[in-house]
Amino acid sequence: MRKLISFTGVSLDGYYKRTAGEFDFPHVDQEFFDFCNQQNAHLDTLVFGRETYEHMAAHWPNTTEGDAHVIEFMNSVPKLAVSSTLERADWNNTTLVREAPAGTIAELKQRPGKEIALFGSVQLTASLLELGLVDELRVMVFPVLLGDGVSMLSTLSEQVELEHLRTTTFRSGNVLLVYRPA
Repeated sequence: MRKLISFTGVSLDGYYKRTAGEFDFPHVDQEFFDFCNQQNAHLDTLVFGRETYEHMAAHWPNTTEGDAHVIEFMNSVPKLAVSSTLERADWNNTTLVREAPAGTIAELKQRPGKEIALFGSVQLTASLLELGLVDELRVMVFPVLLGDGVSMLSTLSEQVELEHLRTTTFRSGNVLLVYRPA
């Protein structure tokens, strides 16, 4: 069975975006891009909720800044956009999932292939985590305090026990925390 990996970036005080919605605080350098390329080598499908999909679809097809391998990966890999309100998903190689996302994800996990990554999309992550479909949480903590913002998993309705798998510290001060549901 394929694993569903949730990857989210947060501030040290636990916010994944500012109150007004900006995600403008990550520390991104070559070491971060090297990590992304290493992680991407084990993935063959990306999943996004509506908000994250719209942000990613507006950024990646048009960017020339950053690592060329990451740009190529983001634009070419198969993607699922999960939304009941999104009218279309035009970003290259994207399938729009309007209904029964949990069933779609469960079925996708049964197919042969590499790991599936759920990038950002914290509401979708919370709902899939509660349904037992998330196999691993990867949280990149950026060395910044925002003081206010939107909490990473504020939509969780119940406690989820986690087992720590590993921690990686980057020269920039970024810290990757990796857990799996216990």
